[in-house]
Amino acid sequence: MTVATHTGVAPPALAASAAYILRGNDIGTLTTAAPRLYPHLWSWDAAFVAIGLATVSVPRAIAELRTLLGAQWTTGMLPHIVFGPDEGYFPGPDVWGATTPSGARTSGICQPPVHAIAVRRVLDAGRRNGGADRDLAERFAAETFDRWLAWHRWLATARDPRGRGLLEIYHGWESGMDNSPRWDAAYAAVRPREDLLRGRARRDLEHVADARQRPTDEEYRRYLWLVHQMKEAGYDDDAVRETVDFRMTDVFMSAIAALASDVLAEIGDELGRRAEATELRALAERFRGGVLSTVSPDTGLARDEDVRTGLRLDAPTIGGFAPLLCGGDPRVFSRQLALFTGPEWCGHPDLRYALPPSTAPGHAGFSSRTYWRGPQWPFMNWLLYWTLHRAGEVDLAMSLRAEGLRQLGDLAFGEYYEPMTGEALGSAHQSWTAAVALDWLIVPPAG
Repeated sequence: MTVATHTGVAPPALAASAAYILRGNDIGTLTTAAPRLYPHLWSWDAAFVAIGLATVSVPRAIAELRTLLGAQWTTGMLPHIVFGPDEGYFPGPDVWGATTPSGARTSGICQPPVHAIAVRRVLDAGRRNGGADRDLAERFAAETFDRWLAWHRWLATARDPRGRGLLEIYHGWESGMDNSPRWDAAYAAVRPREDLLRGRARRDLEHVADARQRPTDEEYRRYLWLVHQMKEAGYDDDAVRETVDFRMTDVFMSAIAALASDVLAEIGDELGRRAEATELRALAERFRGGVLSTVSPDTGLARDEDVRTGLRLDAPTIGGFAPLLCGGDPRVFSRQLALFTGPEWCGHPDLRYALPPSTAPGHAGFSSRTYWRGPQWPFMNWLLYWTLHRAGEVDLAMSLRAEGLRQLGDLAFGEYYEPMTGEALGSAHQSWTAAVALDWLIVPPAG
């Protein structure tokens, strides 16, 4: 087993603490994203949680992914929330009004398609372990391949209707980067009803005492208005696209679609699904080309687009590093590496740990304590680590791993971290934070 040093706590203790967090957040067939603030299953959280669970229990990792698949819509969409038994979360299933044929209560939107990476990691873990774990993991990959393929096909049609290789989102929550400066201009044009929060209690502020760490009430009104519009449209893909007030391309989500399509194609090859693997590689090329088409010649960062106005937006956020995930152009990739490691990002002299902040320090939208407007996110550090290692940038990948483990040495397993002080922010005991710590500590880096 390869472990990092200088974490601030002995690696075995860090691994034991991370496993304890995942066990404590497990309510049976799903692992809650966090014990109090997020008492349900979130789509891309579940993928990272499964990656961590695979280091200690391949069967439990598979169960996590099966729970998500059990809530898949007939269209192929994987919803961003699968609601568990807790009724205290807001906005809950009563607000969304969405139930699948299986009876699962869900939200009506999606999140980035990182799931093929989780399937890959679970399959690899099963093969490393051998025996029953290997058989179970290989059977799971074969049995569920068509479900993951349906998810990718839905994205390629419902969310890239013009075939540009750029996925559209209709809510900032779909990006996973809820209140990022990426979405400021688009949200400014959303005019919600003023009564949307009247008589409804925001439960997040009960668990995060410092309101600066969370979106504002005005932002929440906009969020709820978009949910209302989609619900009124019956969550019909075509109707939502034409009526919702927020319609953006998401370059980072598109890059994940490219990466994940390549990964799922590799699994398809192993399963003998050659035609489907070819289809998936074509999707990967399409999304890769879409991402590269958005790169600014001035900043070197990829850009989102407001579909309603045609304007590309230049907010310097971690989303701009989408080409690091999907590659495709060595010159763009090289320039992005220089930016990523340079003094405006991971090399910024005031950072406690050399990890990417979610928004560039010094930008007008930067806020070091506010969600996606500045803090560092451990799961994002893992995603970049894994992708860069896969791309052959081993030294940089291992640096992210080492710095990420040092950051998590406080054992808080925070949702996100203040980039200058290293303070854990948001929800403590976050499942996907614990999960990536386990993967970093237990899985050989080349695995």
